[in-house]
Amino acid sequence: MRELRLGDIIDDFCVKCRRLTNHAIVSLMNGAAAKVRCRTCYSDHDYRNEIAPPTKKELLKQKELYEAVLAGVAPAEASPDAETITGVATEEAPAPAAPVPALKKKKAKSS
Repeated sequence: MRELRLGDIIDDFCVKCRRLTNHAIVSLMNGAAAKVRCRTCYSDHDYRNEIAPPTKKELLKQKELYEAVLAGVAPAEASPDAETITGVATEEAPAPAAPVPALKKKKAKSS
């Protein structure tokens, strides 16, 4: 296959048309198409390698599966002997310093 050039026609998924259409290459990066222009609606977008973005239904299903996996995992409980397990002593944070009183500005007398 020959090397891609500006203006070549390639297939890609158009975000605006929401279908696979012909596109013209608008910019190249490292010999690959970076931006393309739809030849149907003339909208410019990044080259998507002919892959359609997931639908809302697919994203919702993914989210439900992810939450099901998280629900099945028990969180690690903190034990009182955490220092012996980790080998790191926990230190208490130092108390914050007392606030510095703000200096009052003297008003200049106007004559």
